[in-house]
Amino acid sequence: MNISGSIRLNPKGIGCVIIGLSTLYAVYMWNRSSHDSENVVASQSNAEQISLGELLCTAIQAAEAGGRQVKLVRERNDVELNEKSKGKTKEGVKDVLTDGDLRSHQLMFGTLTKAFPSIKIISEEHDDTANPLKPEDPVKECPALQQASKNEWVPSESITVWIDPLDATKEYTENLLDYVTTMVCVAVNGEPIIGVIHKPFEEVTYWGWVHNGISEELKAINDTPEADRESFIISLSHTGSTVEQHIKSSFQDAKIEKAGGAGYKSLQVAGHKAGAYVHMTNIKKWDVCSGHAIINSLGGSLTSMKNEKITYRASDPVLIEGGLLATLNVDNFYSKLLS
Repeated sequence: MNISGSIRLNPKGIGCVIIGLSTLYAVYMWNRSSHDSENVVASQSNAEQISLGELLCTAIQAAEAGGRQVKLVRERNDVELNEKSKGKTKEGVKDVLTDGDLRSHQLMFGTLTKAFPSIKIISEEHDDTANPLKPEDPVKECPALQQASKNEWVPSESITVWIDPLDATKEYTENLLDYVTTMVCVAVNGEPIIGVIHKPFEEVTYWGWVHNGISEELKAINDTPEADRESFIISLSHTGSTVEQHIKSSFQDAKIEKAGGAGYKSLQVAGHKAGAYVHMTNIKKWDVCSGHAIINSLGGSLTSMKNEKITYRASDPVLIEGGLLATLNVDNFYSKLLS
């Protein structure tokens, strides 16, 4: 019996085998990709989601609680301010610290941390007191949520909260209390989204949530005739004649007001009392973030004097170098001031 011979391969059969193997490989890769995607989604869903509405409510609560301490220390005759020097600014102005700063910090930082322990919070002050003031419990009712158009949830790691327990401390020691504020700002992925500015000696709170609503108090001061565009507000303590000369070199008829506190000056712009807030020296982000969010919530802008975007991640530098320009007018009217 002859078993020798040749084996012939059928081209169609080979093609079917190749197609079949390709199909199996494609199905394998699709299943693997789907599995990996499910793992990514599961990982994201496991990250703690924070309600920005609840965080807004706690920010308001913290700013007002801190403000009560600021007011208490200033008004009680049996308590000294215990003023201390933290050194001097670049311009030679004494940078001071008082019991009002520290007590406000304890309540603001503690109240926010108690409600949201997973969130990064950056404060102007630091306090090593063994028994700090007891933080407040979370609020049960919050009118701000009724004024906001909607609530939003974001991952906790995307949030940085900046607090200034007492803005305008120097003016506080000089009893220039109109300038004094307590402030909380919520930044999401570096963007200032929620700003809260509380004026303790007027017992009024202003807040803005970008694209999601503003407080009735902020709406009231903003619902006024627009400011003269050539009206400017600048620092009472950190300017000398440099800022005035810079402004008047571009706007000869400029009206310039000097005031303390970055929060106060931001509110003056928000309330159409000044066309622009100009600052030309270094400034810290806890001074600026809340006002930045409020200006943004009203459709305005706040940039560095180099016209650069300012971001507020925990990993970003704390110092804004060279100053800032804040205005509700976004049509380049003030571009001559920018370098």
